[in-house]
Amino acid sequence: MELREYCSADLDSVVLLWDCVFPNSMGHNEPRGTIERKVATDDGLFFVAADAGTIIGTVLAGYDGHRGWLYSVAVAPDWRRRGIASQLIRHAEQALSRLGCPKLNLQVRSDNSEVVAFYESLGFHTEERISMGKLTPK
Repeated sequence: MELREYCSADLDSVVLLWDCVFPNSMGHNEPRGTIERKVATDDGLFFVAADAGTIIGTVLAGYDGHRGWLYSVAVAPDWRRRGIASQLIRHAEQALSRLGCPKLNLQVRSDNSEVVAFYESLGFHTEERISMGKLTPK
């Protein structure tokens, strides 16, 4: 398995993976739009796991100078429980650390509670926060 930065040739494979792992994504979470916006930032924080040229996992990271974020941690169902997500997250953590990022956050959908134990095993913990969001006006 290879961990590397996303490249444009990965687009269709990543969209297929995300459609499988994150079904019913709409609006600002639609895969092609998300990828287009991330690539436009040109921050080098979009990583894929590939095996023999097949994309089997992804993680997007972001850093605003205050804290880092992880998004779209995805592993193809047939490749789960092999440490791929852990490796992707560690890879993103190292990239963020090199940028001076002091803290890393992520969000878990309330209907995806089974992954909470996975993130806890990597050192994440639930913080007493309320997550709020708003779509920007068009």
